[in-house]
Parts: sequence; C-alpha cells; structure tokens
Amino acid sequence: MGFNVYVTRVIPEPGLAVLRKECETTDVNPDDRVLTREELLSEVKGRDGVLCLLTDKIDAEVFDAASGAKIFANYAVGYDNIDVPAATERGIAITNTPGVLTDATSDMAWSLLFTIARRTAESDKYTRAGKFKGWGPMLFLGGDITDRTLGIIGAGRIGTAFARKSVGFRMKVLYSDVRENKELEKEVGAKKVDLDTLLKEADYISVHVPLMPETTHLIGKREFGLMKKSAYLINTSRGPVVDEKALVEALKSGEIAGAGLDVYEKEPEVEPGLFKLDNIVLAPHLGSATIETRTKMATMAAGNLVAMLKGEEPPNIVNPEVLKK
Repeated sequence: MGFNVYVTRVIPEPGLAVLRKECETTDVNPDDRVLTREELLSEVKGRDGVLCLLTDKIDAEVFDAASGAKIFANYAVGYDNIDVPAATERGIAITNTPGVLTDATSDMAWSLLFTIARRTAESDKYTRAGKFKGWGPMLFLGGDITDRTLGIIGAGRIGTAFARKSVGFRMKVLYSDVRENKELEKEVGAKKVDLDTLLKEADYISVHVPLMPETTHLIGKREFGLMKKSAYLINTSRGPVVDEKALVEALKSGEIAGAGLDVYEKEPEVEPGLFKLDNIVLAPHLGSATIETRTKMATMAAGNLVAMLKGEEPPNIVNPEVLKK
C-alpha cells in the first residue's frame, strides 16, 4: 500500500502483524521505554500514521512535525494525552480502544479493593519476612466486603462493569455521574446520588471518570473529610483525579482506612509519602494488563490506523468531524 507508519513502543505482535501486512514501512521504537520528546518529534516526521501510547504527549508541536500524517491511533481508551482540538484543526484523526479493556480494568479495581481491605499485600510481606508465628485473633484485621455499600464515581463502561461484579457480595450500590444509568439501576439496584452523599455513605469508593478539567482533583482534602474513617478509596481511572498529597494526609491521620491505586498524579512518579504507608496498595498502571486484553488493544489500534489510511472510517474515531474535511 506504500504506507509509512510509526509505533512509539513495542505492542503485542498481532497488532504489529496487522500493520506490517498493510503498510510498506512499519517502524517501531526498539527500546522498551517512553520516547524522549526529541525522539518523538524526529520519528513522526514523514509518517502517514502513528500508533501512540497514553505515555506519549501528543500536541500541536507533534502534529506539525508529522505534517503528512492522517491519523494518530492511541493504544488506550483514554486520550487525555492528546490535544484533540489541535488534531482536528489539522485534519488528523484520533482513535482509541474502548470496550476491549472494560472487564480487565474493572477486575483490577476489584483486585485492589480486596487486597487493601483484607491487607493481602501487607500480610504477604509479613509472612515472607518469617514473622508469622501462628494464628492470632488480632492479626491483620481488615474490612468486611459482603453486605457493605459500594460507591461508583463515574458509571460509564468500566464503572458499570465494576458495579455488576458486586452482586455476589450483596452490596448496596450508589453511583455518581452526570447521567442516569437506568441499566445499572435495573441490574443491581444501584441508586444515583450526588457525590457528597456517595462519599458520606459508601464503605468502598471506586473512581471511574475520564480526566478532564472538572475531574482534576475531584477527590481532595474536602472529599476525604466527608468519607467514613472505615472507608477505602480505589482509583483505576487517571491519577490526577485524586490529590495525592491530600491522600497521604488522609491515610496518615486515619481519616480513611485505606486506598488502592493503579494510576498516579504525575505518572510514573509517585507521591513519596505514599511509599511510607502500609494502608495503601500501589500497582504500576496494570488496569488492562492481561495478555488477551493488551493483544486486543493492539489489533484494535492497528485496525483503526489502517482503516484511516485506506480511506475508510476508523471504527473508534474520537473526532469524526475530520472525515468531513
């Protein structure tokens, strides 16, 4: 086809195979790391399309460097790393990979919830250190999950999938969202409430909102003050949604019982104070990290890119208005 594309970091082979089959040139970042700014600007030059990752900052400068590109296919469902208006202005399509990672990410949120509530990571270190001397009535007491109240902040695809999985634990489900989710209300008896009510009543609070100006630091000092002292916070959405400095203080003071994070405010940096705490579980952004899910993301992103280059409408286009130009 004569297409020249670039992939900013190695993705599962089936995705690369799609590109190699359809494109004359498919170059891939040979190092398992994020490209430097200079490398990114250099490598996108002369490309027809770019398959990028959520760790790549794609802005007007990058689009201008890739002046001939028709598409930037993001290997993620979120696209807060991309200046979409700047892309649209230049007639460049932006795509993402929705749906395919819904279950994997909601499963990860449950993994964090159980791990922090039952103190699994903390007790694992204790046992490995040879400190376990036998059963004790006060050893690593955690929080009950069954019959408790679950609060979902953001009842989109992932938040809904997360809530559905609570049925086996007979949990009361509250959700806060700008829209009603009648399907969720019907399936699990969920009740739509305002954010403050959710924070006050929920025993477990799981965050599933996209990162936007209005969701940045959505959970901060004031919000922690509304939560129960026995409450646990889980975040698998985007790091800046939670004010990490305020989280450190809430955990240190016992304002809340614990937290589980898969994303960070200044990723990959982590607020140093979090490392000193035992009542938090820290995962390195593993929400979609299953073999099957990451492979599907790769083929979906590659499929989006190839479709655009062949003059077809990409299945998961974020800014469809560029197709009318």
